[in-house]
Amino acid sequence: MTILKKYQMYVDGAWVDAENGDTFESVNPATGEPWAIVPAAGERDVDRAVQAAYRAFTGGPWNTMLPTERGALLRNLAEVMTKHSEQLGKTETIDTGKLYSETRWQAAYLSSYYHYYAGLADKFHGDTLPIDKPDMWAMTIREPLGVVAAVVPWNSQLFLVAVKIAPALAAGNTVVLKASEHASAAMLEFGRVFEEAGFPPGVLNIVTGMGEPCGSALTTHPLVDRISFTGGLASARQIIRNSAENFAEVSLELGGKSPMIVFDDVDLDNAVNGILLSIFSATGQSCVAGSRLLVQHDIYDELIARVAERAAHIRIGDPLDEDSQMGPLATPAQLERIERTVAGALENGGMLVHGGRKPDGLDRGWYYEPTIVACPSQDLDIVREEMFGPVLSVIRFKDERDAIRLANDTRFGLAAGLFTRDIGRALRVTKSLRTGIVWVNTYRMVSPMAPFGGFKDSGHGRESGLEAIYDYTRVKTVWLNTSPDPIADPFRMQ
Repeated sequence: MTILKKYQMYVDGAWVDAENGDTFESVNPATGEPWAIVPAAGERDVDRAVQAAYRAFTGGPWNTMLPTERGALLRNLAEVMTKHSEQLGKTETIDTGKLYSETRWQAAYLSSYYHYYAGLADKFHGDTLPIDKPDMWAMTIREPLGVVAAVVPWNSQLFLVAVKIAPALAAGNTVVLKASEHASAAMLEFGRVFEEAGFPPGVLNIVTGMGEPCGSALTTHPLVDRISFTGGLASARQIIRNSAENFAEVSLELGGKSPMIVFDDVDLDNAVNGILLSIFSATGQSCVAGSRLLVQHDIYDELIARVAERAAHIRIGDPLDEDSQMGPLATPAQLERIERTVAGALENGGMLVHGGRKPDGLDRGWYYEPTIVACPSQDLDIVREEMFGPVLSVIRFKDERDAIRLANDTRFGLAAGLFTRDIGRALRVTKSLRTGIVWVNTYRMVSPMAPFGGFKDSGHGRESGLEAIYDYTRVKTVWLNTSPDPIADPFRMQ
C-alpha cells in the first residue's frame, strides 16, 4: 500500500490543517495515482489567513520595517531558494508532470526575481510636484496597498508565485497565496523555504482548497486590497464579480492562443527550433504556448515537414527521467478535451500531420503525442480555443498584411512569435500585433526586468519589471503650507 505524503497549510507562521479536517488527494500525472494529501480550506481557514496577513501589515515588525530591511529578507529568500531548488523542482514535477530538467532549473533561476525586487525595495518613490499655488509645497508618496490575494494555477506555479509575491513584498504588502487544487505541493514546499528565510509571521500565508469555498472566500474577503490572478477565463470572470464585494484592485494574467508567424525569408533551422520550443516544451501547458503556426505559402511544405520530423523524435516519458523531452498532461480532463477537439478538427477539414493519440508503451498517466494539424481556416475550435497541450494548428498566409490579419483574429492577446530576417518587417509587424509580448526570432524568453502580460481576453496588468512594483502601491498626495502667515479667512473673499 502506497503511503501518501501529508501536507499542511502555512498560516501566521505556523503549519496547520484545515479547521474541519477536510483534505483532498494530489495525483501524479505520470502514473495517474495519488501521491499526497492536501488540506481543503474552508471559509474560516481563509479568514484566519487573511486576518494574519492584516495583522502583519498593520502592526508588528513588518509594518515598521525599513525598505532596505525588506530587501535584505528578499535576498535571503533568493539564497535559500537556490539551496532548495532541486527539491522544489522535484516536487513540482511529481505534482504537475513537468520535466524535472525544467522545474529544477526554473526553481534555481527564480532566485533572480527575488534579488531583482530586493534591489527595488528602496528604489520606488513619489515626486515633488511643481504646484500652481504660492507658498505651497506638494509631493506624492507611494505606500503599499495592504493584503494581497494571489491566486496561482498548477502550471509553472513557482514562477507565478515569484512574479506576484516578490514585487508585493518589496512594496511592503502582505500576501495570502491560494494554491491550485490540481497541484498544491510545490507551493507548500515553497512555504518551508519562505519560513527558513526569516520573514515575520503573517507576511506570507498559503492556503489550499477548491474554488468554492476557498477561492471565493479569499477574493471576497473585506480585508483584501488587491487580487492577483493567473488562470482561465471562467474563473477570472467570477473573480471580477467577487471583487465587487471588497472593491479590491484586480490584475489578470489569463490564457492565450499565441501565433507563431514565419515569413519566407526566415532561417529555417532557427524557426523550427522556435516552434518546437513554443508548443512542445512543457507539453504545451503554458499560457504563452505558440499553438497557432502561421506560415508563408512558399516555405509551408518544407517547414511543416521539418517540424513534423522533429516532433516524431521527441522522447516522451517519465518527467523525472533526465532523458525525457516531454512529459504527461497534468489532468485527465485536459487529455479528454484535447482528444475531443482534435477529433472535431479532423471531422471538419483539418489534416493530421503528426500525432493525435496516446503514445505506445505509456499506459499509465495522461500522455499525449506532440500533434500537428493543418487547418483550412481559423474557424475550427482547435485554432480558436486554448488547448493547453502539445497541439499545433497550422495555417498558410500570403503576405505581411494577411499574416497580421490572421494573427490578430483571436479574442486572446498574450504573446506572439515572429520569424524573419527583415528587421523593417519585424518592426512593422510587431507594432501591428495586438499582444502584450512579441518575441522576434526567439520564444519563451522571460526576465525579472521584462514586463509580462496581455491584452483582450488574455487579461490586464503586468507582472515582472519595474511596473509591477508600482502596481502594488497606491499614491498619497501631501500638501504643506510654507507661508509664515495664517491661512486667509475662508469667509472673506478678496
